[in-house]
Amino acid sequence: MTPAGQAVLALLEGVVSGLVLALTALGLSLVFGVMRVVNIAHGDFFMLGAVFAWYVTTATGSFPLALLAAPLAAAAVALAADRLVLRPIGYAPEPTIVATIGLLYVLQQAVLSVYGPYARPVPEPVAFRVDLPWFGYSGYKLVVAAAATALLGAAWLLITRTRLGLYMRATQQDREIAQAFGVPVQRIYAAAFGLGAALAALAGVLIVPIRQAHYLMGLDALLLSFMAVIIGGIGSLGGTLAAALFIGLVDGALSVFFSPTLARIAASLVVVAVLVARSGGLLEVRG
Repeated sequence: MTPAGQAVLALLEGVVSGLVLALTALGLSLVFGVMRVVNIAHGDFFMLGAVFAWYVTTATGSFPLALLAAPLAAAAVALAADRLVLRPIGYAPEPTIVATIGLLYVLQQAVLSVYGPYARPVPEPVAFRVDLPWFGYSGYKLVVAAAATALLGAAWLLITRTRLGLYMRATQQDREIAQAFGVPVQRIYAAAFGLGAALAALAGVLIVPIRQAHYLMGLDALLLSFMAVIIGGIGSLGGTLAAALFIGLVDGALSVFFSPTLARIAASLVVVAVLVARSGGLLEVRG
């Protein structure tokens, strides 16, 4: 392949992976911004989305049904975890870190016991190729990019144009004042935790025809999401989206021209550089 073809391939791979990462990282940033909870189990909601998608498509053959059912199921798990684990410990920062580590292991072991240790494929719902001058590119990956863009736009409208989003932003700014003005803070916490899980699960459903479903696939998603949140600014949704796209483009370029391992090392170095220069990220939100 010519250098020009490699550059185009790197750009396409970077945009697709960056948009999927943005969808996952947006959920993590939303949970931290609204609840001040560092959700170590966030990557496993990504994994649950992929595993639920495998079950639904295997049972019904319908990928659109999986795209609807998987995020709802992941959100239901998140709401149960909020009610049974996070709320009883008062959403205190340190205990919630320990609690979400425990949730991570519970989810992984539950899926390992029921689903098994094997990676399982999900067929692409649409299979076609786009012929470019240098190579043929997967049409499904372009569909993933378009769907992720639409979902990010819908999430953005929900957060910025609805009453629920207004309550979330008010709670993010000051919990006590929001509660004094009648905002049901605990319900908003539950909604943010459920929405964050649903966004991660949607990303898992979109990516599973490309990467297969596996019970450990959430670890990589968690690491990259944390990188996006840290680089973009803790609690900054716009910064998280921009950072996710940046990481995706860097990852795509280095993976095509060099290796995926080098891409991870480069992303880690960027995180270290950002933390040294600005401990709260490039666009930190001070609440």
